[in-house]
Amino acid sequence: MYQHVQPNNTNHIHANGHNVPTKATSNGTMCANGSLGTEGPEAPETDSSGTGRMRKPLERNGSTQNHAVHLERRLGLFSGVALIVGTMIGSGIFVSPSGLLVRTGSVGVSFIIWLACGVLSLLGALAYAELGTMNTSSGAEWAYFMDAYGPAPAFLFSWVSTLVLKPSQMAIICLSFAQYAVEAFVTECDPPRGVVKMVALVAIVMILFVNCYSVNLGMTVQNVFTAAKLVAVVVVICGGAWKLMQGNTQHLSNAFNGPMPNVGAIATAFYTGLWAYDGWNNLNYVTEEIKNPSKNLPRSIIIGIPLVTLCYALINISYLAAMSPQEMIESEAVAVTFGNRILGALAWLMPLSVTISTFGSANGTLFAAGRLCFAASREGHLLDILSYVHVRRLTPAPGLIFHSLIASAMVLHGTIDSLIDFFSFTAWIFYGGAMLALIVMRYTKPNYPRPYKVPIIIPVVVLVISVYLVAAPIFETPRVEYLYALLFIFAGLIFYVPFVKLGMTPRFMNKVTLFFQLLLEVVPTSSMAMFE
Repeated sequence: MYQHVQPNNTNHIHANGHNVPTKATSNGTMCANGSLGTEGPEAPETDSSGTGRMRKPLERNGSTQNHAVHLERRLGLFSGVALIVGTMIGSGIFVSPSGLLVRTGSVGVSFIIWLACGVLSLLGALAYAELGTMNTSSGAEWAYFMDAYGPAPAFLFSWVSTLVLKPSQMAIICLSFAQYAVEAFVTECDPPRGVVKMVALVAIVMILFVNCYSVNLGMTVQNVFTAAKLVAVVVVICGGAWKLMQGNTQHLSNAFNGPMPNVGAIATAFYTGLWAYDGWNNLNYVTEEIKNPSKNLPRSIIIGIPLVTLCYALINISYLAAMSPQEMIESEAVAVTFGNRILGALAWLMPLSVTISTFGSANGTLFAAGRLCFAASREGHLLDILSYVHVRRLTPAPGLIFHSLIASAMVLHGTIDSLIDFFSFTAWIFYGGAMLALIVMRYTKPNYPRPYKVPIIIPVVVLVISVYLVAAPIFETPRVEYLYALLFIFAGLIFYVPFVKLGMTPRFMNKVTLFFQLLLEVVPTSSMAMFE
């Protein structure tokens, strides 16, 4: 969108609106610094135009010291699993159970939806594994939309995701973190809303510092907090098992009593459940930083998501062993109520466990969100400064800061329930778009390298369910918020046409870019998206 500020002693060409460092190729032509050959494990990729031309990977292993600053591959299998599990197990399982019961009116139906959400997340993630091993550039849906549909739909995704989806996801998690953290010190009344919002803002600043300081520090925090939250999950499951052994099965024996929910209620119940599972695609946002992504990406998914589904199923059974469905519905903090019933004097461990869980989830969310900004902006779809990385720490600091600022604004002006519904409706529009992209590229790019390939029925099933999840609430219970969401998506075209399609550049942006480049000590990367 806007030109990079580059040293004067470097050759440059313009690619997609960028001023890109160049180097001479073997045939004497000039190509962008960082456009790569076919060496190493990464195979050449087909151009998104459908012409059959080959697109070179956005980044390769073993960049030399002659290359510009770039993101490094530092995430192994354990870190991949930790990112998935640590992001998925956040506030949802501690907030959503009561919401599911309210919307379904049945213990049995709510439990089936919990399991169905896990299966749907696994199927969607397996399809994403194929997409992520086809195109190992960061950005997830943005990169896949570029390959399948071209720049306009990809821009609309980056527009909505950068300004709404990822920041709202982080705002929800940080508000949940603050709610539980403050509740531990307030026993006689509800936590003051102003205090909750201030604690949420402090959490965002802390997570931002960790991720800007070091990629290794960010993943260390993720690994440690994931291990801690799994210990908390085990405590809940063991407490539930103890109550079941005492014979407390009355709330599970008549699970399907009550009327069946209608089609719209089931869809909105899925929204609540799928919020607890959201994060299953976060590893695809950081594929440029995964060691051997063609193997570690699908392996992390196959290990992580079934583990989360099993944990969620056992936690729900544990809740119902300790309290009635009505008590769960009336409780604003189901996990805390459970702790008071089971742990006695150690009940304070539950709010502590929830704060640990939500903090780790927020950390993983920001880690992935910064990479979306990074990937989209280096293609010219967002401000160029958002594609820069810190010159020494090799972290995408501008993108991380940008997401944190928007999330902070949402914390100040939003509530958890309103943000969850808007997030779920909008997110599944793009999840369905990614499934359609996989199906489309099976026909438009049949020779595209696919180190991991799923049966075609999997993206078809997820696509059909995505259409249902988007359409059912609109027809069953129409709300003006759904119209606002659709209008906001297509409002992105107002900015796409002049600034991306036509390449218009406000004159003052060069000075703005230079100012923030010097202030934040960031530079462009060698990993420019480049089509020959």
